[in-house]
Amino acid sequence: MTPPTEPAGEPTASSGRQRRPIRAGRNLPAAIAVGVVLGALILVPLFTLKAGFVGVVSAAVAIGTFEVVRALRLAGLRTPLIPLVAGAIAMPIVAYFFGASALVGALAVTVLAALAVRAMGEPAGLPADVAATIFAAVYVGFTAGFAALLTAPDDGDWRVVAFLGTVVASDIGGYAAGVLSGGRHKLAPTVSPGKSWEGFAGSTIACVAVASIVVRFALHGHVWQGVLLGLAVVCTATVGDLGESLLKRDIGIKDMGNLLPGHGGIMDRLDSLLCTAPVAWLLITAFLPPS
Repeated sequence: MTPPTEPAGEPTASSGRQRRPIRAGRNLPAAIAVGVVLGALILVPLFTLKAGFVGVVSAAVAIGTFEVVRALRLAGLRTPLIPLVAGAIAMPIVAYFFGASALVGALAVTVLAALAVRAMGEPAGLPADVAATIFAAVYVGFTAGFAALLTAPDDGDWRVVAFLGTVVASDIGGYAAGVLSGGRHKLAPTVSPGKSWEGFAGSTIACVAVASIVVRFALHGHVWQGVLLGLAVVCTATVGDLGESLLKRDIGIKDMGNLLPGHGGIMDRLDSLLCTAPVAWLLITAFLPPS
């Protein structure tokens, strides 16, 4: 997920401003420790009080929205922070209690409120700011709402595990395969030089294995449904990861934040999850309609 180091003073293609020097490398022990803590924060409320899990999701996307807005402002875009953060908090909660239609309504209210705030500012750059505002609302809060939709059924805890576990498997499988193979064949060298086709193959195997096991034994579905879920997740997780890498590269930053040692910001952990959540909800719901 780390973009390549760029020399200081090189202008970006989009904004003309100077890129900041970027340092590569991760603190692996810190990353593992933070990952364990995050796993506990997710799994404990998920299997004890599901509404608490939705609260964790809302808190995470509130921070993620702050990071996205800050990054967009570095690119010269004026996106209203308060209505976007408020909407990001509300959308998963609304989705959990009232369903998919209410989630769409919450997105519409969030976007309209944010655009009303932006319209009170200077007219210069308004079209780009409108696009950036809609992007921020959809990218973070709206997609997170699908994780809350997965949580709502009686077996929602295991539906979320199927979703989260498969995305985590993509990361772990890709990392392991890339390290073991040396990652010689680059997947997208200009966007994320650390990603390789060998890593993608490892991600695919891990996603299919985890999704098949959870769908078959925890959700009592069919193995072929788990296979399709795993194949879909490896694609969406990779696209989400590369998409945020492209955004960071264009802006000229290494991470979206520094809240999580060894990981970067909240959005550096949510990118694959957010891109995957709508697809996972759609497939799992289609395969296993809630009773």
